[in-house]
Amino acid sequence: MEHIPTYSLPPVSLVLGGARSGKSTYAERLAAGTLFGALPQPAVYVATGEAGDVEMATRIMAHRARRGGGWTTIEEPLKLAAALETAAARGLPVLVDCLTLWLSNLMHAGEDVDEATDEVLRTLDGYGSPVVFVSNELGLGLVPETALGRSFRDAMGRMNMAVAARADRVIFMAAGLPLTMKDRPAPRT
Repeated sequence: MEHIPTYSLPPVSLVLGGARSGKSTYAERLAAGTLFGALPQPAVYVATGEAGDVEMATRIMAHRARRGGGWTTIEEPLKLAAALETAAARGLPVLVDCLTLWLSNLMHAGEDVDEATDEVLRTLDGYGSPVVFVSNELGLGLVPETALGRSFRDAMGRMNMAVAARADRVIFMAAGLPLTMKDRPAPRT
């Protein structure tokens, strides 16, 4: 397999932000290597969302169209660690979009969120390709009215903290602008 240079990507990145903050577009450009005008490189897109209604189906189509043809897509709403292992075999940068939908899927299925998160983080040990995670930052808004809403917000906060602690680079998106919150240099290869 041809080696694709990924010198600008650290092993694990997390791109956080609110709804419509530009996080997915930024993460796609990061994983494809086009942030600074370079030609896009092939990458793997791990999609955690499912087209449960017309609005979500439309969003999925828009994301696919924006990414173009250089991406391999793996759709996996629950077994994210297994999807990452499958993606690693390709030797390409991997984008996981998004942890928020994955959390929703896990909670809806009655899965143990902390155990699933730990399994994903263990999968990253010795992982051969750079991984970019996308997630929503939910803790900046109003306190949700319902117990389920508060439970979801709290679980998202714990998951984001766990992934951010493991990540080499954490970017917060606001109004389409990236703010680097953490940046450990990538190891030289």
